Amino acid sequence: MSSSKKSKYDLVKTMCAIHAPSGNEVQMKEFILNYIAKNSKNWKHKPKVIHGKGFQDNIILIFGKPRTAVFAHLDSIGFTVRYGKQLVKIGGPVCKTGIELVGTDSKGTQTVTLQVTEKHGMRELSYKGKRDFERGTELVFKQHWKEDKNFIQSCYMDNRLGVYNALKVAEILKNGAIVFSTYEEHGGGSVAYLQKYLYDKYKITQGLISDISWISDGVHPGKGPVISMRDSLIPRRSYIDKIISLAKKNKAIFQLEVEGSGGSDAKELQMGEAPWDWCFIGAGEQGVHSPEEKVHKDDIENMIKLYQVLLKEL
Repeated sequence: MSSSKKSKYDLVKTMCAIHAPSGNEVQMKEFILNYIAKNSKNWKHKPKVIHGKGFQDNIILIFGKPRTAVFAHLDSIGFTVRYGKQLVKIGGPVCKTGIELVGTDSKGTQTVTLQVTEKHGMRELSYKGKRDFERGTELVFKQHWKEDKNFIQSCYMDNRLGVYNALKVAEILKNGAIVFSTYEEHGGGSVAYLQKYLYDKYKITQGLISDISWISDGVHPGKGPVISMRDSLIPRRSYIDKIISLAKKNKAIFQLEVEGSGGSDAKELQMGEAPWDWCFIGAGEQGVHSPEEKVHKDDIENMIKLYQVLLKEL
């Protein structure tokens, strides 16, 4: 894969390089708010933008009379500096010696390499760098963007591509809600109160999870985004069947996914008091939770088209 100087995915490239591990999504929040302020004047319908007090670092966009909400999480996996050069995982990153990490403390920005060692049968994580980071500094994968005719590759496609999808859908959305959530990669928490707000204020009970899945023995690159029939949780079958029917009716390109593990913002919809239906729909990627997450361009474009159809018809 060779790097491209100009690409329609420059927005994805920019977002994938933004420091926003779970618990510190401020930079992504500010980027999205600035993007909306600059670009929403060119959208077909201008949304009400909800953020600030009571919403932490989350953002909600309300278009017209919403019936369905799209959830796209802003945060990423990473590491927290413990004591000395010890590291603690944020979420579930791939851990291999030599992976480049980058972090910033009061002394500046530094690129280091991840070190994985076995001690007394336990795996210990640390980093190798010119100096020690200050305690509590967050480290994230250093970006090495690659692009060719069919694929884009970078750290943090999960979930900057889900955010990208939501922003592209916003360009033509007439009725609907878009939620940019936080903390998804490390236990969740924000969707619990965001879904309550949406239900209490707008009586929304339908959710689509704009997130990135994985390539597997049954999911193949270039064959369309996945409509997930289940992961570690099981959505209501009648809602999934309705989505599949609408996708087929509109001749959308998609794959069906059935997994027994994994999760997303959907878990807080299913566990909430309001009667939410939900479906995870997203492109599949290779190199999940690694610095080299790789996604087929056709799957990205067909993901956007499928969301546009569903938000119009659900």
